[in-house]
Parts: sequence; structure tokens; C-alpha cells
Amino acid sequence: MSDSLNQFADEKLTALEQQNLKRTLAETERVGPIEVMRGGKRLVSFSCNDYLNLSQHPDIKKAAIEATERLGVGSGASRLVTGNHPLFAELEKKLAKLKGAEAACVFGSGYLANTGIIPALIGADDMVCVDELSHACIYAGAKLTSGTVHVFRHNDVGHLREILEAHRKDHPHAMIVTDGVFSMDGDLAPIAALADAADDFDAWLMTDDAHGIGVLGGGRGSSHINGSANRVALQMGTLSKAIGGYGGYLCAGKSVIDLIRTRCRTFIYSTGLPPGVVAAASAAIDLIARDPEFAALPLKKAKAFTHFLDLPEAESPIVPIILGTEERTLKASKLLEDEGFLVIAIRPPTVPEGQARLRVTFTAAHDDEDIARLADIIKTRILSAP
Repeated sequence: MSDSLNQFADEKLTALEQQNLKRTLAETERVGPIEVMRGGKRLVSFSCNDYLNLSQHPDIKKAAIEATERLGVGSGASRLVTGNHPLFAELEKKLAKLKGAEAACVFGSGYLANTGIIPALIGADDMVCVDELSHACIYAGAKLTSGTVHVFRHNDVGHLREILEAHRKDHPHAMIVTDGVFSMDGDLAPIAALADAADDFDAWLMTDDAHGIGVLGGGRGSSHINGSANRVALQMGTLSKAIGGYGGYLCAGKSVIDLIRTRCRTFIYSTGLPPGVVAAASAAIDLIARDPEFAALPLKKAKAFTHFLDLPEAESPIVPIILGTEERTLKASKLLEDEGFLVIAIRPPTVPEGQARLRVTFTAAHDDEDIARLADIIKTRILSAP
């Protein structure tokens, strides 16, 4: 191995460690809907995106097991070769119905979806407008277009309109891309206002609903609240949060989905998801569609938590406790672990400098007493500390 490569890595790691920014993997065994074993200790996790606990649901696991026994553990090839097993069509039909779209396309992951969809539709002569707090994979997909990328201030539709007013005329096509629910802050995009801007400037609106599907809008996601239903041309999301498994999807018009299947490189050149994963997602969609009250539980519990702490009311199952420095945030996370809670410290570059935070997430199975105790510890021993 190259000595210079090892030296390069060591120097980088030392610098990151001095800034409290070095990442390490901690083995974490899930032992129930909300509990994990970590470092030999049983903890109640408030750091999981499995908002409906469906990864642990007996009916979802049964669907995955039966599909695996029938069709095997892998799909064997890309979906355009021989990997398009019959469960895909069933799942895509259910996704399209849930999201109120004509058709759907399932991807290997949400990251693959965003890095494939955007450059499949936007070319070098076109423009993309991205909310500044959008997920990293949206930025990656926008850059892959080789087109002009404009970043508008977070949820600032006025700034977006200024950009479109100044530049839309210079490009054949334009796309507006945003998270539906922002993964680090838990706030919602102003989708209705963004849809108005898209209509006024003939731009295509795309939302990443990774943290919205299953828990908002009766389970249908962020594009189905506040009067914005059916106004989002490209409804993207993942199958790995509230759906409980793995994968990504796009819901859109039939012709758009046909084009994606023909032109999208991350779809064409990726092996199809395993049958068990697809069957589990399909069973999860069924559960969400028939029980919107169950889907509403994570947000209900997040609202109770923000009420305890006198914070602005939660808009999603994600509540940030911004502590500022990496050192303070790591200490707070360790304090909570000592008290039996897993609440991970989120540091730059995942969030901006000076905005390190505890990212608290809520699920349907969280106990009200645990929520109250967590809030009390944060209020009395973390937020009140110097």
C-alpha cells in the first residue's frame, strides 16, 4: 500500500479528531420497536427514522420472509435485464395510488433516486433551483446535470422567484427541488407556494418526501397537506424511514416514469432490490393506507415533546435541539446515554457550522412517560447548563 496515502489519511483523521468531527461506527443491535443494545447497554432510541416501527412489525417481517422463500434473497440483475421480479409492479401501483400519481418507479435507494432523476430530466442548458437546506443527494443530483444550479434561501419563496425572474428565460427547462420535510430541522417546505412559483415560471417541482411519507397527510406525505395535493410534478421519497425497509421511489406522470426507466442511469445500471425488501414495502404501504390514525402517532408524540420544552410546535416527527458547539453536543448525547436514551449528536458538515444539535426523532411506539422524562432531562440538565 502507498505510504503517502496512509499518511494523507492519518493527517486528515487527526485534524478531524481535534475538531470533534471524526466519525466512528458504533455497533447497535435493535432489540424491539424502540430499544437498542449499544456498548453493552440497553437504551431507548430517539434517533431512528423508523417512524412507524414497521421494520419490527410481524406482518411486514412475514411478508419479507415469504417473498424470500419464494423468490430468493436477491433479484440477480438490474431491473431492465432479469431483475424485475413481479413484486415491483405491485409495489409501484400501491405507491402511485397512495401519492395520487399516474405511475411510480422504485429505485435501489433514495440517494440513487435523487442522483438519477434530476440529471435524467435536466440537461446542460437547463437550470435547477435548490433549497439551501436540501439533502446532500439533491445537491449531488443537481451537480450531475452540468446545468446551472441556483440555491435559494431556506423556504424563501420570494428569493426563489427573484432567481426565476432573472434567469428562467435563459434556459429551455427549469426544475425546483426541495425536501418536503427537512431532515435536520424537521420543518416543512411551503409546497403550495413553491407550486405557485413553478406554475408561474413553467418549472418542474420535485419534492424529496423521505421523512414525510407514512407520517404526514394521512400517511400520503408532505405534498398532501395544506392544500398542495397533486401540485407536485415529481414526488420522490424513500422506503427506508416510515416504510421500514429500504429503497427509493419516484411518483409522477406515466410518460415521465417511462422516460426515467429509459434514461435514468442509477436505475438502468443498478441491481434491482431483493424480493423480500419489495414485499415488505408493499405490506407497509397497505398498513399505512388503511390506518391513517396510526400514521399520525409520531407527529402527535413530537408535538407533546415540544410542548414539554416550550418549543415551537413540531411539524414532523423530527425535533432539533440546537446546542451550537460540537463539544457541548457530544457531552449532551453522552449524558442522555448515561440516563438510558440514545440521542445522536449531529455535527458539521451534516449541519452548518455553529449549529451542532441533538436530533430527536419520534415513533409510534414511544412511551409517553419516556418522552416526558427525556424532555425533563434536556430542559433541566442540558439547556439550562452553561
